[in-house]
Amino acid sequence: MSALLPPADPTGAPPSRRGAAAGRFYRTSEFSLAMISVVGFAVLAVATDFNLLTGGTLGAFFRFLAVPIVIGLAQMVVLGVGQMNLSVGALTGYCAMTAASLMVEHSVPAVLAVGIALGLGTFVGAINGVLVVVTRINGFIVTLATMTILEGLRYGVAGSGTLQGYSPGLQEIGGASLLGVPVIFLVALAVAGLVAFYFRRTVSGRSLLASGGNPFAARLSGISNDRSLVIAHTLSGLLVGVASVLVVAGSGSVNTSIGDDLLLPSFAAPIIGGVALTGGAVSVVGTVLAAFIIRMVDVTQAQFDIDRRWVDLVVGVVVLGAVLIGRIREVVTLRRAGP
Repeated sequence: MSALLPPADPTGAPPSRRGAAAGRFYRTSEFSLAMISVVGFAVLAVATDFNLLTGGTLGAFFRFLAVPIVIGLAQMVVLGVGQMNLSVGALTGYCAMTAASLMVEHSVPAVLAVGIALGLGTFVGAINGVLVVVTRINGFIVTLATMTILEGLRYGVAGSGTLQGYSPGLQEIGGASLLGVPVIFLVALAVAGLVAFYFRRTVSGRSLLASGGNPFAARLSGISNDRSLVIAHTLSGLLVGVASVLVVAGSGSVNTSIGDDLLLPSFAAPIIGGVALTGGAVSVVGTVLAAFIIRMVDVTQAQFDIDRRWVDLVVGVVVLGAVLIGRIREVVTLRRAGP
């Protein structure tokens, strides 16, 4: 009789529950994105005669993936509370320009310059959150104003010039690899892991999502929605500061155009990754996988000399489609739930 019994599961879960859990996993957007990533990467490798798999090319692929991952996470955090942060690109450029200027023009040590960039991003993020709470104006408008201000300040740091020749040690870290994997990419993955831990394991993270999902119910539970808004924007600013440090470390120079092309990817990664604009839910894995897919699109554009405007068109259509699909799912779920 014992030979007919199914093998024991170390988790102790009944077979029916394990099957149901596996079925739910296969239906998640994260699983779909993972499959798209694997198939798309394989197709791109074949299309480039496997040049993509050479050490230098593959290293560059992941090195330039680090910043989009962190920027996507920075946007994801505020989307989790039903807000938007339009200042992520301008703030990244401003923090990067400030750090480079301190090292080049004022001989500030790299460690201190990095700390200032992180602190500056966090401070501006906190200001965004406080302004949203105090004025009761949506973050879209507040961060739009912040973006405009930061663009002016960014040009005020070093004009239209280029800053280069800063800390060789910092640039070495940006170009270093560990077992063939770029260090700055590993840093981005570590940041993603910390963000996932924050939302899954901390009271603050769960409270933030509760505020985004249902502010009224969160308030009845004793959660301060205002505090959640400030924390979300502050954390977003900190992540932008991290992205600015990766920009400075990963490139030999920075100029006033840094950050101009980050706004669309910052929305595309979390939205394609399954994050709803209405708040209440985040997906770190989905955001990382979506950033990977967008990076593949960029490589395809460069490899086959496709007009960049066509790439922006494709990404925009995909983002719009993801938003519409998310809205359709929400409506269907509400109808199934009944009155």
